[in-house]
Amino acid sequence: MSTISNTPYADLEVGQQASYEKHVEEKDIQLFAAMSGDRNPVHLDAEFAAGTLFKERIAHGMFSGALISAAVACTMPGPGTIYLGQTMKFTRPVKINDTLTVRLEILEKLPKNRVRIATRVFNQNDELVVDGEAEVLAPRKQETVELKELPPISIG
Repeated sequence: MSTISNTPYADLEVGQQASYEKHVEEKDIQLFAAMSGDRNPVHLDAEFAAGTLFKERIAHGMFSGALISAAVACTMPGPGTIYLGQTMKFTRPVKINDTLTVRLEILEKLPKNRVRIATRVFNQNDELVVDGEAEVLAPRKQETVELKELPPISIG
């Protein structure tokens, strides 16, 4: 098992940055559709998607949102962070086999351990696909936690 550490509110600094990367695979689209219930054919049906403005299947927009959540929870501030809000603007489609990088930047430290964070997602061509901002409640104390192993999951 692996461990991760957080950065408590007192140690966060405006301008501080972190990133999180994920390669988008077919199984991710299938699992996200199954988990969320979003079975829009633009994500799951190549023939349907070919007739859309994207011309091919695309990932769910909220899949990128979930990656932002993972970045906040696992990189900065990290374990113990509580989401208070998130804005997102989807600027480009995410395609299967894209490699996404979530880039976080501390914008402002607010009273009562609240923090504003820029949440931007870029594809492998360094093109912005999601632009957003989160407000979180940062952890008060530094902690290192053990990540639980996930059970094997299969589709079909």
